[in-house]
Amino acid sequence: MHRDLRLTAVGRRYGVRGPWVLRGVDLTVAPGTLTRIEGANGTGKSTLLRLIARLDAPTEGRITGRPRTAYVPERFPSALPFTAAGYLTRLGTVHGLSRASAARAAGAWLERFGAAAYAGTPMARLSKGSSQKIAVAQALLADPELLVLDEAWTGLDADARDELERAVAERTAAGGAVVFVDHDPRRLAGAPDATYTVAGRGIEARTGGGGPAAGPLAAVVVQGAGPLPPDAARLAATAGETGPGRHRLTVPVSHSDVLLRALLAARPPWHVVSVAPPLAAEPPLAAEPPLDPGSRA
Repeated sequence: MHRDLRLTAVGRRYGVRGPWVLRGVDLTVAPGTLTRIEGANGTGKSTLLRLIARLDAPTEGRITGRPRTAYVPERFPSALPFTAAGYLTRLGTVHGLSRASAARAAGAWLERFGAAAYAGTPMARLSKGSSQKIAVAQALLADPELLVLDEAWTGLDADARDELERAVAERTAAGGAVVFVDHDPRRLAGAPDATYTVAGRGIEARTGGGGPAAGPLAAVVVQGAGPLPPDAARLAATAGETGPGRHRLTVPVSHSDVLLRALLAARPPWHVVSVAPPLAAEPPLAAEPPLDPGSRA
């Protein structure tokens, strides 16, 4: 993703005299960022995501920037006349991959989400959870520049939920942008660069309360050049430089795998020196130097 996606004074309503769902929305989605959208049911979160994904056009205002975009809808139409692998391969070719590349990508994502056994199963016969894995995999096939997720974790098993968190970290580490809605407030807690609440037909930036998820912490020691990768800095509960290029991080256990993937996906990749098991009673690293603000840029 090479440039921002911008919504300027955007409004959306359905029908000439229909009530406004959204109005006066200004939003910028920059490359390499993770944005959370939250709000009560019926406030227009899904409408906003469809506008961001360019699936709907604004009634007023304008949207600029056209990154290659992939979208996971809240409700995925699973009763399609394809097998799981056939559907993903077809979608891969739509996204510009050769048929062979699309088939390889389909197999790889089915494997990552634990659905390889269902590659030859007709879509209409898949369970809700398996259908959701296909819905997520189709969005990740062609390395989108902008990934838009509307309740994408719903229906996934624990391993697949973790895998999707890893995929999100990979997208942002590669310079892509991710915008998501999820009903679980703990989802990727502490990781988003920005959080917006949809209310009163507009959006408000949420400040504060964005700390990492609670729970036992794992200690990770890493070695690399320069500031910490932004994704790693966001996920860390605490961070301190213990020597030239060496950092000790603590991270909620639920996010440790995502942190490690972000470090290894960085360019150049960081070396993971050690990962200590979680110590629930471990105090925060108050005595260590604070995280360099430049590492959060």
